[in-house]
Amino acid sequence: MPEILSLVALSETDAHAIREVDVGVRLIEAGGWFDGEFADTWPAATVARYVSGAGRGSRAQRDRLLASAEIVICGFPYPLDLHARSPRLSWVHQTPAGASNLKGSDLWGKDLTVTTSRGYGDSAAIAEYAIAGLLHFAKSFDHAHTDRARARFEHAAYAPRALHDHTLCVIGCGGIGREIGRLARALGMRVVGTRATPASASDAVFERIGAPCDLHALLAESDYVALACQWTPATTGLLDAAAFAAMKPGAIVVNVARGEIIDEAALLAALTGGRVRGAVLDVYVGEFEGPPPAALWNHPRVLITPHTSAWTDSNRRRALELFRANLRRYLAGEALENRIDWARGY
Repeated sequence: MPEILSLVALSETDAHAIREVDVGVRLIEAGGWFDGEFADTWPAATVARYVSGAGRGSRAQRDRLLASAEIVICGFPYPLDLHARSPRLSWVHQTPAGASNLKGSDLWGKDLTVTTSRGYGDSAAIAEYAIAGLLHFAKSFDHAHTDRARARFEHAAYAPRALHDHTLCVIGCGGIGREIGRLARALGMRVVGTRATPASASDAVFERIGAPCDLHALLAESDYVALACQWTPATTGLLDAAAFAAMKPGAIVVNVARGEIIDEAALLAALTGGRVRGAVLDVYVGEFEGPPPAALWNHPRVLITPHTSAWTDSNRRRALELFRANLRRYLAGEALENRIDWARGY
């Protein structure tokens, strides 16, 4: 039976549920043990946000934990040399949803099963954030902050726009993108989108789902744009100068995916030129290394939050639920859900 090493802190309930999958499974709980290593190997901004302790045990003790593990559950951050230190390693499950979290580690591209929690986060919370972002600039809430600071209203600056009967383009029509589309439809919006495998017909949410090559045509008819796709080589800089030029004038953009999907220089130019009315960014390039670039953060028509779109007052994340289901599959010799395809990038 496999030995499972959890590098994330488990509740008593979660630990018990994992052990209940099979009585022969050995679960080693090492949440917090590697925090000291993370502080030495990850950027200070990442450490300040995600690392809370000083770690436990010696390097030799931690090496022994990794050396005997067949399965590892990791969060973010994680040991960047996990593969090299785990000779028996067969499967890694990471509790975050994004495969791009693993870029830069020695896991990427290895002949190893790595799964993510894609589709098991709180898609509803992220969708609510996206709709709130659209409304922020559509209803000119950004001007209210300026007026309060100078203690007078500039009435002419307010130009509220409707969502109803307007078009939203969702880039990445997966679980999160579909939830964004569902809420948009409930507000009376027309919803189109793109994904790697387009749909041949409309459905209850999307009037049309096109291929990536259809993006510019869809942007040309969209008043609002929401990014919810995976960050891959194919999507790096996807919203570039040409994409912004293709948008309807005055478009509003929300990004709940990854910062690298937007060419930030092109976004600033589109904002300055009036092509984009406003941008709400829950992510930005280099978010794990430091604060946003001043040109973005200080722009009056840009709102940036620190990757909080999935946060709510209720926990609907099911990363460990997926892990337990996959553990049953693993023990039965079956294919695992959400295995990363290194060539595809997620």
